[in-house]
Amino acid sequence: MFFVYILFSEKINKYYVGYSKNIEDRLTLHNQGCETFTSKGLPWKLVYFEKLETELLAIRREREIKAKKSRKYIEWLIAMLIEQSR
Repeated sequence: MFFVYILFSEKINKYYVGYSKNIEDRLTLHNQGCETFTSKGLPWKLVYFEKLETELLAIRREREIKAKKSRKYIEWLIAMLIEQSR
């Protein structure tokens, strides 16, 4: 099982999209400043994730989200997740 995830930083008001096999460990690494981009926005909060069966599917989905280059699309995904959880 792999995950595509979206993090948000209030400090820099930006989203970060990534994928990982272990979402909790990956979030910890981001919040420890281990990644160049995310080190500027500490702390990061997990705001969205999707489960995918294979790493290849996770990579493709991450690229699909990033290719849209759209904050509105990311915020729509988050809103849909919130709506589904109601």
